[in-house]
Amino acid sequence: MADVLAPLLELDGVAAAAKTAQDAVFAVHRHRANLRGGSATAAEASVRAARASAGVEGADPELPAEGAVTDPVLAGALRAAQATEALLPTWRRAPLQALARLHVLAAADLVTEPDELGRPRAVEDITARLELLAQLVTGATAVPGPVLVAVVHGELLALRPFGSADGVVARAAARLTMLATGLDPKALTVPEVTYFRHVRRYRAAAESFATGQADGVREWLLFSCEALQAGAREARSIADAASA
Repeated sequence: MADVLAPLLELDGVAAAAKTAQDAVFAVHRHRANLRGGSATAAEASVRAARASAGVEGADPELPAEGAVTDPVLAGALRAAQATEALLPTWRRAPLQALARLHVLAAADLVTEPDELGRPRAVEDITARLELLAQLVTGATAVPGPVLVAVVHGELLALRPFGSADGVVARAAARLTMLATGLDPKALTVPEVTYFRHVRRYRAAAESFATGQADGVREWLLFSCEALQAGAREARSIADAASA
């Protein structure tokens, strides 16, 4: 069967941008703090990613000095982030199950009816596109990790399959894809910070991807690769602090 994502590498600048992003992420793994394991830097990266993801949704990304997190979006983003490692095996073999679990975690404080949790909207187009996305995640494409990460992220933002916490779920799924593809096996990179700092551009690029037009898809892919590079710089700053 033909690789449906292969043509994306023919879009101007995409293959080069993916290679540059990949090299930047790989370099972070060779930082001396991460060669020793990287668990401390990964833990900090996970929290920063969750806070930034919540911030994209308009939540206050600051953690309280004392007590539990009360903002429902931030709490959900943190729960989803904490589950990343445990969900990775499920993401690799049954990504739709992993998406459902991510939604349960991310939206638990946002919906009033428990049966709304973990259930994609029963719309034919959404169902079909989620099934195709699952095939891509489980091996139906050979595109580089940065491209697949961007497609998973962009497609879930476009579909908004659950109707609540969709942005947090999309970014958590992109993070799982970073791990599953081997792009960032220790989850050190924090592209979410770029999404938050440049949220207008992030939303505009995501909307461009959703059109399905070549120029719009290219814009999103290039932005996603740029965010990965910036996320690698964020990861390096975390590692530098850990090794100081």
